[in-house]
Amino acid sequence: MIHAEAGNRAAMSTTATPLGRGHGPRPFETDDVTIVVATHNRPGRLAETVPRHRAPLIVVDNASDQPIRLLGADVIRLPANIGAAARNAGVEHARTPFVAFADDDSYWEPGSLARAAALMRAHPRVALLAAEVRVGPQRRLDPVSAAMAAAPLGTTPGGPGPAVLGFLSCSVVVRREAFRTAGGFQPRLFVYGEEALLAMDLAAAGHQLCYVPALGVRHLPEPAGRAPRTRRRLEARNRLLTALLRRPPAIVARTAAATLREEPTALAGALRHLPWAMGHRRRLPPSVEEGLRLLAQPDPRSANAN
Repeated sequence: MIHAEAGNRAAMSTTATPLGRGHGPRPFETDDVTIVVATHNRPGRLAETVPRHRAPLIVVDNASDQPIRLLGADVIRLPANIGAAARNAGVEHARTPFVAFADDDSYWEPGSLARAAALMRAHPRVALLAAEVRVGPQRRLDPVSAAMAAAPLGTTPGGPGPAVLGFLSCSVVVRREAFRTAGGFQPRLFVYGEEALLAMDLAAAGHQLCYVPALGVRHLPEPAGRAPRTRRRLEARNRLLTALLRRPPAIVARTAAATLREEPTALAGALRHLPWAMGHRRRLPPSVEEGLRLLAQPDPRSANAN
């Protein structure tokens, strides 16, 4: 079930502003998918992207300074900013079998959600479909999408695309019940790198995770990004916490050494959560661990490029 730290908080402290299907100007391409967007203090970006969504929409407001008012969406306002775990509240509120995540600066390309729903129905073992992400007005291919397209894990027999063990949160469709059973996004990770743990847990539960480039997402980030120094620190902290929660001791040790070398404050941040992490530690099945080891190996093509 979804992590109680986020789920209970949402259940007790959110308010929803339901708006029916007829209120929005956009036509829906599917009723099988709900789009969930988590946001915090970015009304301008929402104004750009919300009109482009083509499915029922839930916006989870992470305690923005000013309450959000949106036409054509259900708005859930949280009493505190809980980061990526805000998406869990949106999933709980959804009533469709599939949920697509978007950020307040991204949207799904027309037709993608209907295709995703059809693929999910045709492939019942698939719990997550990752889309191709194009960035900015130039439509640059996101490096994560390029790495997925290289298919280092191959394609699982019967799967709709290359197998993956990671994803970008703004560009996936999940099977709602599989997401809930896996626990959703872990509140302790807050933001940045929160996807890795969920991907591991879905795969450990026997689900398939696949990259499907026929599904498309546009990402329109701010040129300077959001607090890059804070992002690096949180990403490093979350890599270490995720290793503590799921990886073998040797991987934990290497990750801790790299964190100390590159982001020492991130190591201190992870150590504050050490008792919790050790209490929730659970090793991955050998097949999932082997996939992660394969992904960590250097790509020989990049070495030959020099």
